[in-house]
Amino acid sequence: MTERKTLGVSRSATASKPDVSTFNVTGARLERLKERARDQRRNPTEAQQALWAELSGSKLGGVKFTRQAVVGSTVVDFACPSRWIVISISTADANPEVETLQDRKLSDVGIRVLRFTEEAVLDDRESVMKTIVSETNKPFDKRSARSQFAPRMESAEG
Repeated sequence: MTERKTLGVSRSATASKPDVSTFNVTGARLERLKERARDQRRNPTEAQQALWAELSGSKLGGVKFTRQAVVGSTVVDFACPSRWIVISISTADANPEVETLQDRKLSDVGIRVLRFTEEAVLDDRESVMKTIVSETNKPFDKRSARSQFAPRMESAEG
């Protein structure tokens, strides 16, 4: 049986573990990430609320986004599993070195990362949405992704 590749949990009849174990997290760390995602969904920033108003309900041509999703070892603001896209909003107090590392880890497994500042989302939402629409409309072949496994992408509802 072949392995199914999505941003969800990898499922294979023959493989019990993903090929790259450093991306997926388990146990207490995963639970902490889920709790942080849950808290961020309950208390979104103004920029997150504004962008979610544009992305929710499959408004972009039926493309579905989830908010505050655990992807690998990080929580992203929005994720589109079918297109292997995540969207992150940078806050004024964010550490750019940490953001760069997170983006690289996601890109290394084939996930396309879009990062916007809070100011861009709040002041120039039209440009932000054009960028997102452009990226979701780009042809994307999961087979050509560099990923050799399906990274964990969970949205802990709560």
